[in-house]
Amino acid sequence: MEKRMNEQELLDSFDEALLNNHIFVVYQPKINHATGRMVGAEALMRWRHPEYGMQFPSEFISVLEKSNLICKADLYVFEQVCRLQRKCIDEGRHIVPISFNMSRYDIYNNNYVDEIEKIRAKYDVPVKYLRVEITESSAVGGVELISSVVDKLHELGYIVEMDDFGSGYSSLNVLKDLNVDIIKLDMRFLSGDIGGRGGTIISSIVQMTKWLNTPVIAEGVETIEQADYMKSIGCKYIQGYLYSKPVEEKEFIEKLDSIEHEPVGPAMDLISTMDAGKFWNPESLETLIFNNYVGGAAIFTYQNGKAEILRINEKYIKEVGMNQTEADILSTDPWAYYVEGDKQKYIDTLERAIKSRDEESCETWRTIYSDCCGEDRICVKSFVRMIGKTEDQYIFYAMVQNITKEKKMYEDLYESERRFRFASEQVNVYAWEYDISTKEMRPCFRCMRDLGLPPLVKNYPEPAIEVGIFPPDYADMYRDWHRQLEEGVGTLEAIIPLTVGRVPFHVRYTTEFDENGKPLKAYGSAALVVDDKS
Repeated sequence: MEKRMNEQELLDSFDEALLNNHIFVVYQPKINHATGRMVGAEALMRWRHPEYGMQFPSEFISVLEKSNLICKADLYVFEQVCRLQRKCIDEGRHIVPISFNMSRYDIYNNNYVDEIEKIRAKYDVPVKYLRVEITESSAVGGVELISSVVDKLHELGYIVEMDDFGSGYSSLNVLKDLNVDIIKLDMRFLSGDIGGRGGTIISSIVQMTKWLNTPVIAEGVETIEQADYMKSIGCKYIQGYLYSKPVEEKEFIEKLDSIEHEPVGPAMDLISTMDAGKFWNPESLETLIFNNYVGGAAIFTYQNGKAEILRINEKYIKEVGMNQTEADILSTDPWAYYVEGDKQKYIDTLERAIKSRDEESCETWRTIYSDCCGEDRICVKSFVRMIGKTEDQYIFYAMVQNITKEKKMYEDLYESERRFRFASEQVNVYAWEYDISTKEMRPCFRCMRDLGLPPLVKNYPEPAIEVGIFPPDYADMYRDWHRQLEEGVGTLEAIIPLTVGRVPFHVRYTTEFDENGKPLKAYGSAALVVDDKS
């Protein structure tokens, strides 16, 4: 016979229920859905009356709370958890951490943490095998108090989980103020169809927890579709009827012995010098630098070929946005902009950055659309660096430069040079291009053929002087020419005897400048001086 006991019957039966184990503990495993391994369990209170049968927790818990008996009941549950862990340790079992619930009434009891420590010491259970679950509703009207309790638990070595995240009205405020270690996500967001608005909210929460480096457990998972969806958005830890209902101690021990175990891993391995909290703080130095003292920059995630931009600065919009808004860029699939073949080129660069853990760069062409300007094709040079990872998801920092103007200018120059080289083959003219900032020289075909120069000469002009193309008595003058090019001289020319044969050539340089007047490149030529008398 099962009967719902009224409030007075529950109160009258409470002490006897504790004494005779009518109030008892069940355990629900927490599972890594990616591996099928157990990462922990939650201890839950149940009440089975010998005459009236099972009582609903939703009914007797509220009665115990109103009557100030919940602390006594919670300490009883905690002692049962410690007794079980001690038993398993003594029997040589591999065990997992078990979490126990701490209600707001427990938190308001100033001695509660000391009481659980006494019980833990009594059974000599290492604190790493015990975890505390608090609900976000516990913080309502008392964030400072609960924060101090969390700090004290951390000092004692406890891992603190926030239970039922998303079920209240102030989830983000509570998360901001409480330094919890693990978040348990209320799966009522997915009570209807998977995806939709609820799915969008859950996906955003999971992404946020990665930035907080806080693992997240989905609680209340009942179907394989829910579990697969959660894993697809980066939440692999689940608790719910899909794997197991809450079971009594004997059955839990059987599961403990039959299911492999593993620890809960960090949500995101961020580089050690990066503080995500400061980065997202609009008043932090990190944000000030991101917005004002670097060029076009973006933060984005990359996972299994998919990318999502999380944050951009104004200079990024100016570099590649073509009058798009920040919302336009953040809401668009980044790959939609890339011309054929360049998406893979960019992905290859990301993969190199993952392997090297260093900055990698590439140049890609993109087609940009905007309502006011229509369509345009731009070339972007990107410098990317991985700043965080979790299994198969990575976070990147990217610096971008719009090099369309330079690229088109180079293409025009290349075409002109191609025509010039063709013409120069008919006369005794040599040509080369000199990059002023890098001191790299690219010779024409005749320079390589006749003078033995490689396709790229570094630290120019020293190699040309060393091999005798420019004689020693003209070496200092030629070096001084290159210093003048760095200073912005527009043209230089002179008759110089070249090679060991000291053949006279008319050597000339013409400088190319950027839009700010800074010298970029110089184009050199050497034309054989023809003696009219001959």
